Amino acid sequence: MSVSRPNLQSLSAGLLAAIVGFASSFAIVIQGLAASGASPSEATSGLMALSISMGLCAIVGSLWTKIPVSIAWSTPGAALLVTAGPVDGGFAAAVGAFIICGLLIVLAGLIRPFGRAVAAIPSPLANAMLAGVLFGLCLAPVKAVAELPVSALIIIAVWAIALRFARLFAVPLAMAVTIAIALWTSGPIDLSSASWVSEPVLITPVFSLEALVSIALPLFIVTMASQNIPGVAVLKAYGYAPQSGPLFTLSGIFSLLSAPFGGHAVNLAAITAAMCAGEDAHKNPGERYWAAAAAGLVYVLFGLFAGLVMAFVAATPAILIEAVAGLALLGAFAFSIGEATKAAETRDSAIITFMVTASGVSFLGVSGAFWGLLAGGAFMALARTKAAK
Repeated sequence: MSVSRPNLQSLSAGLLAAIVGFASSFAIVIQGLAASGASPSEATSGLMALSISMGLCAIVGSLWTKIPVSIAWSTPGAALLVTAGPVDGGFAAAVGAFIICGLLIVLAGLIRPFGRAVAAIPSPLANAMLAGVLFGLCLAPVKAVAELPVSALIIIAVWAIALRFARLFAVPLAMAVTIAIALWTSGPIDLSSASWVSEPVLITPVFSLEALVSIALPLFIVTMASQNIPGVAVLKAYGYAPQSGPLFTLSGIFSLLSAPFGGHAVNLAAITAAMCAGEDAHKNPGERYWAAAAAGLVYVLFGLFAGLVMAFVAATPAILIEAVAGLALLGAFAFSIGEATKAAETRDSAIITFMVTASGVSFLGVSGAFWGLLAGGAFMALARTKAAK
């Protein structure tokens, strides 16, 4: 009986997937945690917890199921944190919301009717809410040009050229150029006070109704609708037959483990899933799970050195970090707004959801993402009632 072992092709595919997954969106995660009220040490702890959790989740899920289970942090969820902003109770209340979100993901996997109810949320509304969440961040490159025109235009130019010739490396290259500009303008970065190995910060959660409605529920919806469910679809597209319930539960458990240390949510990946599930990972589909497991190992290593990442970020102008995050989210925004407005019969409801969410206005202390979904859903119900009559 032959023993399955990873080969160089699988390991290289996993390494590439981890680099792309981390470098293309860690700036968004840092922004989201900071916007929720996290201190620099708490944001570093959250980045570390997310990296290690998604790495271990990918390793466990892939070796357990023998399929390439790629895991990522919830990038749309981090963007949601930026738009939601701080709630009463500060970051401790946000951590309480992260825990509730993790529990909801676990329940979505364990209780089939609950999982089906989440999947039954109209796709146009879910995509419209996501587009509204991403809209403000996607404006950041334009704002950066107004504030730091030379630096911002260089970053955008590198991103655009790389997008044309090496799409997967467009955002990592833009991030590298951003750090290079920071080094050029401010001199060498002082790493004397930075911890080479990240230190976790345990945060005592605070549970509040405001955080539940403003953060936990929208975070759960965008994570499931834009990450977990598409992640399963990608695996099916490559010929695998994943059991979605156990995978949702597994990602929810690791989300719960990262939450007390500042991590908002981990979930099934979509883009990096395609990198690990395709022929580039291995000629034999039955051996491609090693690529996802290798990516998980690299994520763990990234998490251990998250403090160094934060040191580079701290030395870079915030507007440039926001610009890179906006560039990274343009594709997701274009896809979500396209899917939201594709069907003529639900277009008005989707636009209402988008406009209310993108406004950033909160009512009764509840963020626009929740009200956007509620307003769009109410209008859709009204339109369907009229059509039935």
